[in-house]
Amino acid sequence: MKRIVVLISGRGSNMQALLAAGIPLAAVISNRPDAGGLAIARDAGVATAVVDHRQYPDRASFDAALAACIDGFTPDLVVLAGFMRILTAEFTNRYAGRLINIHPSLLPAFTGLDTHRRAIDAGCRVHGCTVHFVTAELDHGPIIAQAAVPILDDDDESRLAARVLVQEHRLLPAAVRWCLAGGIEIRGMRVVNPAAASAPDAALRSPEPA
Repeated sequence: MKRIVVLISGRGSNMQALLAAGIPLAAVISNRPDAGGLAIARDAGVATAVVDHRQYPDRASFDAALAACIDGFTPDLVVLAGFMRILTAEFTNRYAGRLINIHPSLLPAFTGLDTHRRAIDAGCRVHGCTVHFVTAELDHGPIIAQAAVPILDDDDESRLAARVLVQEHRLLPAAVRWCLAGGIEIRGMRVVNPAAASAPDAALRSPEPA
């Protein structure tokens, strides 16, 4: 069985979506000891660990400690699911091709934070989420899958975020299954995924307004 390690910083709703989808997790690791998702993981019988970034003098030393913790679980895939730390190139290179992230925008638009507010302020008519391979450049790795939602005239940041989150919870389990199944090929910034090609509705979701 393939082994998956999930990194979280908060409530862990995307991690919980993986569990709800029946995807077994080897471990959940957080950089915050008070992260709500840790209790959810423990209640589900998943091993947990904390590598508190505040205990390290710089990003490199934290990343080294985090990598040592991750490697203790011998993962085939590492999933960033609301992990709110910028990672060094040394870290991302260590897990190249087996480190993925879910980001709340249709990348390459709106990297970084406050994506929902920025999409509304920019006058976008669609928004969404992206699962991508992680590289040294923040939120710029090859895209595995995306889900799109309309931006409605009366949307505010919280309403839009809630609709995007529903799609995150659907998209991430699908992307994880594709990665574990194999067959994905990275060609520069393009991801060739035969499984997604046979199920395009799962690769790019465009739900009706809710």
